[in-house]
Amino acid sequence: MRQFESTGVSTDVLRAMAAALQHRGPDDSGTWSEGGVGFAHTRLSIIDLAASRQPMESVDGRWVLVFNGEIFNYRQLREELDYPFHTNGDTETILAGVSIHGLDFVNELVGQFALALFDRATGSVHLVRDRLGVLPLYYSLKPDSLVFGSEVKALLAASPNRPDVDLASLDAYLSARSVASPHTLFAGVSKLPPGHRAEFSADGSVVLTRYWQLPPPDDDGAWNEQRVVDEVDRAVTSAVESALVADVPVGSYLSGGIDSSLIVAKAAALRPGRTLHTFAAGFGDPRHDELGWARRVSEIVGSEHHAVQVDAEDFERLWPKLTWHRDAPMSEPADIAVFRLAEAARQHVRVVLSGEGGDELFAGYPKYRAAAVMSAAARLPAGVRAGAAGLVERRLPERYARQRIALRVWGARTPSEQYRTWFAPFTASERRALLAGLPGRPLGGEGVGRDPIREMLVHDLGSWLPDNLLERGDRMSMAASLELRPPLLDHRLVELAFRIPSSYKVRDGNTKWALKAVARRSLPSEIVDRRKVGFRVPLDSWFRSGLRDSMWDRLTGTDSFVAQTLDRQAIRSLLERHESGKFDESSRIWTLMSLEVWHETFFRVPQTTRVD
Repeated sequence: MRQFESTGVSTDVLRAMAAALQHRGPDDSGTWSEGGVGFAHTRLSIIDLAASRQPMESVDGRWVLVFNGEIFNYRQLREELDYPFHTNGDTETILAGVSIHGLDFVNELVGQFALALFDRATGSVHLVRDRLGVLPLYYSLKPDSLVFGSEVKALLAASPNRPDVDLASLDAYLSARSVASPHTLFAGVSKLPPGHRAEFSADGSVVLTRYWQLPPPDDDGAWNEQRVVDEVDRAVTSAVESALVADVPVGSYLSGGIDSSLIVAKAAALRPGRTLHTFAAGFGDPRHDELGWARRVSEIVGSEHHAVQVDAEDFERLWPKLTWHRDAPMSEPADIAVFRLAEAARQHVRVVLSGEGGDELFAGYPKYRAAAVMSAAARLPAGVRAGAAGLVERRLPERYARQRIALRVWGARTPSEQYRTWFAPFTASERRALLAGLPGRPLGGEGVGRDPIREMLVHDLGSWLPDNLLERGDRMSMAASLELRPPLLDHRLVELAFRIPSSYKVRDGNTKWALKAVARRSLPSEIVDRRKVGFRVPLDSWFRSGLRDSMWDRLTGTDSFVAQTLDRQAIRSLLERHESGKFDESSRIWTLMSLEVWHETFFRVPQTTRVD
């Protein structure tokens, strides 16, 4: 895996940017500059370990490349390119393809990548991000400069002045615990959207091009159960096989759920006789601990298994450090466990497979089962729904958490707000109360079409997945200098999944029907058919015990950014409701606490290249 940054300033600045990302590439680094353009690069060596140093120039001298990621089909592409290769890696394959075929060659790449190309012939810089947004790419464009990098901290290292908080993005953050591209919580810092490339010309013009999008669904009559299961099975196998491409050991996370268990089973079958390391985390809480299930899957496939225990002290100790790595508020409490997991994995492997995407491709969350019902209910007047839902929710005790969420969704005033509310810590009305008149921006206007399940999947794949799940996975693994690969997000499998009608995803009341049917070919029913638990942390009790004092200090103290920016009384009421024990407000408290720790880390703590 490689990281890159660019700026039109000195080599010292380039080196400072690379130093900020040394955790992403501890094995090698390099810089290149010419005129007003400079590239810097740090490398985590995965393919062609001894060569493929970057930045790299094409043999004709026209193109200069810095590249973060892995191209899984690079060997096949090399065979089709008439080019005098000097290395055996995927980096030069990109250069060769672009030199011969132009920038449209990126459409041929299978893998996860973010890359930058300088074209000496035109003086333009091109940025490209992979189709699903597995890997990040940030940039800051000003009248006299373009700065870009794999993480925001690289951009900060290039600027003498720290940007302001983008207050207009707070509404988005309170809605999803993340900010959708192209925006971030840093004013003036943007994210290149997934599946896009951007051309920054020497004359200052900018052209943004979407080079990939989801296919339309096939007609129901084109599919039957047997064909669905067979084609998904073949596509999953191919995706896992591609994700195993590496010149270093590859392991896998293993929660004991369907997605990671299927990936591990496929990986073990594809590499018989070779050691497969698997990794799982637990919290010592029987309500949420899945370590036993992970061990069971490990026994079935014959992996060498490793377990990590996480507790409240880990949270207090690691929160600031991992917020620095995250470049944003920590989206989910489970992120700290994912980092601990990455630390453990890095002792044995350099690459891990993970199960992100299974739910967003094949409708795995319970909310997809309710999509049709919610769509029908949306025909009632919005005001009537909102009022009735709020009244009933306030009367429900803590043990009815899922029902409370469903009521919030039902009470949402628009279809797009309904999509967000399933995972939203705060409803639209609650956000308005907290923000107390602060400016915001529209969060999107998706509407329900003829297939509400598909519409929900499209929304989640385009926003929830890249801006939340994938950002988290990338930062927590890279914090431990570990490459994360989600095979289920191979774009060929994604395209297949979105061609398959929704009736094969939610079928006879069962979510993720197609993927479960595939999993039954490799795993026993006790694994495939058990109730979905999720990667949960017992924050409800921690905020009433070990993290209580920190919670009050950070959210109500005199120097609290949250208390100064948001409505104080609304915050105090939230904390008091949680302390009463009648309600579990831990998700909302976590959202505010993470925002405060982020502000402390980037705006109050003197910045160096690392926060420990």
